Amino acid sequence: MSERYPYAFTGVHCETTATGTLLKQIGIDLSEPMLFGLAQGLGFIYWNMKCMDFPFIGGRIKPDSITKNLADLLNLKLDVRKTASVKKAWANVEEPLADGKPVGLKLDCYHLDYFTTKIHFAGHYAALYKLDDQFAYLIDTSQQGKTCRTSRKSLELARNEKGPMSSRNLSYTLEKTKNTPPLRDILPVAIRRNAEDFLNPPIRNIGYKGIAKTSREIVNWFERSTEKQRDFTTTAMLMEKAGTGGALFRNLYRDFLLEAQQHIDSPALIQAHKDYTAIAEEWTEVAALLNRAGETETIQPIHNAAALLADLSLKEKAAMEQLSTL
Repeated sequence: MSERYPYAFTGVHCETTATGTLLKQIGIDLSEPMLFGLAQGLGFIYWNMKCMDFPFIGGRIKPDSITKNLADLLNLKLDVRKTASVKKAWANVEEPLADGKPVGLKLDCYHLDYFTTKIHFAGHYAALYKLDDQFAYLIDTSQQGKTCRTSRKSLELARNEKGPMSSRNLSYTLEKTKNTPPLRDILPVAIRRNAEDFLNPPIRNIGYKGIAKTSREIVNWFERSTEKQRDFTTTAMLMEKAGTGGALFRNLYRDFLLEAQQHIDSPALIQAHKDYTAIAEEWTEVAALLNRAGETETIQPIHNAAALLADLSLKEKAAMEQLSTL
């Protein structure tokens, strides 16, 4: 455990936690649901390739986009740096730290000393706020302890990792360039953009179409899996507990829609919050069914999950159509 940091952000999702810390340092202190919603963060992706051990489903937009969208909407300068040079990577973070600025990092959490579950995931984010001769001091999610410490060598390995979702030694900083616009002006923009992206996916694996496709193909996962208990319980855990805020990010978006009502008056917003309250509960049930399929190694929970997913595709489509008119 390291010392307290006054700008540490408390969050459940890694990118909003890292970027939230950078924002607090420049005087922008918003809740995690608000950051997620303003970033147009809600999404869905179903990814299934022959080289993968098991299909992947995700409930947010692609990595790095949350921070970029926030910077665009809040009139902030986003300085992103990537390099294949380890020496340059250290220089990229030491310079802003010397000026008192925390630095956002994208890395593979496998190498971090404080991660007890050792799995490779190169799309993890944390905020670096201090370095000394031996250690790096980071702000991570509440699940990881919030204020964390890891060796310099472990951080170097984590930042320089290759593989899916990796961005070699990516670091970023934020700074104000103009006045921060009032929430009532930017909330409708963020909500409409998120809805339009969700309703018009570039491929059928994304958005409401991706949920429908998953409902049709999920039964095939059962036959494909050679380790049913591991595969299905892990997928359920990732949906409900691994930095999503529960219900595959739908809990965060539900809370965002409620908070947005404090700033804008819209019947569509009120109805969408009610819709996403029910939608979030169904996503939690999908995760529970996948977990049950893994624990019992029986297919009936998968059939039940498939039916729920088909229903969710229609419900999310209808909710987002309402929000697109905001």
